[in-house]
Amino acid sequence: MNYNELINSNPVVLVEFYASWCPHCQRMMPIVEQVKQLLGDSAPVYQFDIDENQSLASETGVESIPTFIIYRNGSEVWRQSGEIEGDMLYSKVEAYL
Repeated sequence: MNYNELINSNPVVLVEFYASWCPHCQRMMPIVEQVKQLLGDSAPVYQFDIDENQSLASETGVESIPTFIIYRNGSEVWRQSGEIEGDMLYSKVEAYL
């Protein structure tokens, strides 16, 4: 499944671009896991390591990590880079459901 298919696979999709060596990304990992569990089947969460997906990161305009993007019906509706509170991230996604 390519990126375009992924972001169109559900009405609302959350994407995270991260790197394994990034301390901010490491701090976000348990928070993203928690958000994933809270969302359940209502919105999938896809995570991409920028080292393994460099062209995808540049195509989507990711300049810093972690970057979170919410897509609704395949269109980007929200984006934020850096650490974010779990409840804020969850409520952002939920607002588009």
